[in-house]
Amino acid sequence: MKVQVRKGGLSEHATEAAVVALFEGEPGPDSVASLLGKECCSRIGEIIRMGDFQGRVNQTALLYTWGLPAKRILVVGLGKRLDFSEDRLRGAFARAAQQIRALNITEFSTSLHIAGIDLPLERMAEAVVEGVILGLYRFLPFKTLDREQECEVTGFTILEPDDTAYKVIRTAVKTAEIIASAATYARDIVSTPSNEMTPSDLANEARESAKGKNIRCTVLDAGQMKELGMNALLGVSRGSDEPPQFIILEYRGGKKSSPFVALVGKGITFDSGGISIKPSEKMDEMKTDMAGGAAVIATVRAAAELGLPVNLVGIVPATENLPGGKAYKPGDILKTMSGQTIEIVTTDAEGRLILADALTYAGNFKPAVIIDLATLTGACVVALGDHVIGMMGTDDDLKNEIRDAAERTGEKVWELPLWEEYSEQIKGDAADYKNSGGRAGGAITAAALLSKFTGDYPWVHLDIAGPAWLSKEKPYIPKGASGVGVRLLIQFLRNWYRTTAK
Repeated sequence: MKVQVRKGGLSEHATEAAVVALFEGEPGPDSVASLLGKECCSRIGEIIRMGDFQGRVNQTALLYTWGLPAKRILVVGLGKRLDFSEDRLRGAFARAAQQIRALNITEFSTSLHIAGIDLPLERMAEAVVEGVILGLYRFLPFKTLDREQECEVTGFTILEPDDTAYKVIRTAVKTAEIIASAATYARDIVSTPSNEMTPSDLANEARESAKGKNIRCTVLDAGQMKELGMNALLGVSRGSDEPPQFIILEYRGGKKSSPFVALVGKGITFDSGGISIKPSEKMDEMKTDMAGGAAVIATVRAAAELGLPVNLVGIVPATENLPGGKAYKPGDILKTMSGQTIEIVTTDAEGRLILADALTYAGNFKPAVIIDLATLTGACVVALGDHVIGMMGTDDDLKNEIRDAAERTGEKVWELPLWEEYSEQIKGDAADYKNSGGRAGGAITAAALLSKFTGDYPWVHLDIAGPAWLSKEKPYIPKGASGVGVRLLIQFLRNWYRTTAK
């Protein structure tokens, strides 16, 4: 889809549909007069008086204009003004774009002159464009039937008459396109079935994402991992015929003296549970167990495209977790890259094993901070549901920065405690640690194990098991892969360089 910013007003612009956003319970139509003229204002006021449109969150109403340059007007609700947020704006324009597509309309327009919104213009523009692009996303590569009947929105235009505001919006639109594209790229990777997204395929995606950008991509094979002592990662990979891959993406956008930010993403391209095999119900969704890795690859790509002045390393340990004659077994003991040993209680707690080696490797870059993302535990879904990322870590400042980014992007995080008492549950009998502390506090004890491999570096763990794959769509997130973590990490990085530059 092509997103344009054009000089001029919405009332003079010829378009198939003009989208106008209004708050609930306010005399919003008066503000429409300056955008589309008094006649349109009167018609919108009439549908409000008749009770056909109240302005509820994401509610829409369609009007035909008969003579105006805009053939249709689509009104979308923002809800009550007191409850307004950037995420509401994102969601409203996602719903509007979806309604446009449902009408088999291929292009539409809007203005950012929305009465009652107290938000910087660039943030308004970013939220609107993100909402449209993310809301229109569909995963269709494997659909062959009736493809010609699928309508695609090919154009979206923002109108702005003021020269200064026009320049601000154009810059913001470019930024939003890169960010939204990164999120949809992660969705594509996660949605791709595991026979088409093996560890080697994921490594190839990383290589492709680095081409033509200021990104260095290195992929270690099993032999190189063995030399480094990554026996936890190699242990998990033994049950699969697909070779493991250790992906390293380096983006150097900051000063040579600036430390790296390290992002680590779990890359299990399919998780059967191994010898401790999972129930067959919903095992098809286990292609999503590399959502953390997909988010990291997409984030590094976006950071380079945005030209962020940061030094960034993305690390993705990639493998399958399958049963087989050579598969690792409950009772085995694996020696990690750090030299510490882990006793296997269940082979279905494999993510923390591959992350143990990846977190140790991240220390080679002497990073300022380490952030890992992983669809790590069902326990986190039980605790927080599908809507929230579980956050644990060792540094309060870093956690606060993640919270700030979450507030801006609408990718919610909630902190779980990581007190020393939880480490008692993962103490090993025959090894230093065991890879499961049991059902009680399962999300926390998994993070407690990860903390043993982060050294003294400030570290935050984000358990994205809940929001990575949705069974029910949200305004700008379809059913299925959400791309969660990408916008959160990009916003964190945008804030990071502003903070560290002070």
